[in-house]
Amino acid sequence: MAYNILIVDDSSPMRAVLKKVIRASGFKAGQIHEAGDGRMGLAILDAQWIDVVLTDYNMPDMNGLELLQQIKRNEASRDVPVVMVTTEGSRRRVETFMAQGAAAYIRKPFTPEEIKSKLNAILGEPDAEPCCHDAGDEGLDF
Repeated sequence: MAYNILIVDDSSPMRAVLKKVIRASGFKAGQIHEAGDGRMGLAILDAQWIDVVLTDYNMPDMNGLELLQQIKRNEASRDVPVVMVTTEGSRRRVETFMAQGAAAYIRKPFTPEEIKSKLNAILGEPDAEPCCHDAGDEGLDF
């Protein structure tokens, strides 16, 4: 089964990096949707079947925590797992993310193995297959 993913980050290059890392990791990704902020993310979530959301915390208009709260308040989306992918690493901030319903937290920089492992754990997929990097990923440090 392939999983549809929504990446929410105000940085277009970071969305591209996340998309490439997910594909390179060997995770069973279906469609990968992108949004530049929380409001756009909610619109996509309302219009598309999404299995998991990966969101940054620091974004204008609606930050990742506000997005998480909106997703969890909505009956139609409350069961969609949300992964916070951010440079915010204070213990207090991580505890806030988890208390508000985040399924996991990934700190930037991250590796393809870390992304795959977290997504597989959240979605109940075995993590037996090794991470497979494309030849085009050599030298990239995430």
